[in-house]
Amino acid sequence: MKGFLIKEFRHIFRDFRLMLILFGMPVVQVLLFGFAITNDIKNAPIAILDNSKDYLTQKITDKILSSDYFILKKNLNTNNEIGDYFKDGSVKEVIIFGNNFAENFLKNKNANIQIITDASEPNTARLLIVYTNSIINDFQQKQLSSSLEINNFVSSGKLLKPVILTTEFKMLYNPELKSVFMFVPGIIAILLMLICAMMTSMSIAKEKELGTMEILLVSPLKPVQIIAGKVLPYVLLSFINIITILLISYFVFKMPVQGSVFLLLSESILFIIMSLSLGIFISTVSNTQQTAMFISFIGLLLPTILLSGFVFPIENMPLILQYLSNIMPSKWFIIIIKSIMLKGVGINYIWKETLIIIFMTAFFIVLSVKKFKIRLE
Repeated sequence: MKGFLIKEFRHIFRDFRLMLILFGMPVVQVLLFGFAITNDIKNAPIAILDNSKDYLTQKITDKILSSDYFILKKNLNTNNEIGDYFKDGSVKEVIIFGNNFAENFLKNKNANIQIITDASEPNTARLLIVYTNSIINDFQQKQLSSSLEINNFVSSGKLLKPVILTTEFKMLYNPELKSVFMFVPGIIAILLMLICAMMTSMSIAKEKELGTMEILLVSPLKPVQIIAGKVLPYVLLSFINIITILLISYFVFKMPVQGSVFLLLSESILFIIMSLSLGIFISTVSNTQQTAMFISFIGLLLPTILLSGFVFPIENMPLILQYLSNIMPSKWFIIIIKSIMLKGVGINYIWKETLIIIFMTAFFIVLSVKKFKIRLE
């Protein structure tokens, strides 16, 4: 029995891939889940429209920015600028100070602050409002307690009028804060990754296991033709899935499509092709279905959930994870599909994300074709 146990341990320690699964995967998952899964807000990009520009609005602005929650991305000049910054996703919140803020606050006892958030990410929008409102309320309480009028609340036998700081809230793109508006784009990205990348990689790996891939490689078919023949069925099936998901989300969950349906479907087809090209590339480095499934699951599914911004805000993650998120195709696709469906934007707002996916598609196609050519040679 002792000799048998020693033999088994030796087999385990000699298998690098098994050791990686046993010890590497738990460490990576703990680190990813520990750093990525957080609902705290840090360094959220905001813009400020200060119509008063007095010392009091500056004090409130300084107090908001002195926290770790917000980073000022832009000082706005007019209300017309607000929509553009929300549409291109450069800010998550806009704070608007009314005219004559200090005078209204100190003399008229009534001042107004408006907070507008991007509710296409409802959880983030809720937290931003809670944090901002908490900071403003804290400022108001301190301002009141230090005021001579409040310290002497009763003057000549008459109650002084208390200061009222009115905070108005506005949710753009998802005023009811429906969580389904956040989950549908992420689910589309995950399903396309699973169906296209994982299924394609396993399909080609199965050909290798059965020995039929060698027959294809020595046939008159060119590598591009072999790849096209493998991916076209999945393109059609994935497109049907996209249509089904969009119909269900619209008729069952009342999720709108504010932008162009043609643009939405075109971007979806582009992501489908990218996912298929990624799946083919995985298949070229996998000799078995088990290996292909392992690479697809660890390398695609978990990062898609954790590092794409699907559930957890990317700006709250450590810097190294923010950089890693940039190589996740699903991150860019989720930005595109949210922008089209909820914000109603055109290609002029999402052309950068589209170019990134096109580049990734070309990159994986070139690598896959090159790998097939090497096998032919």
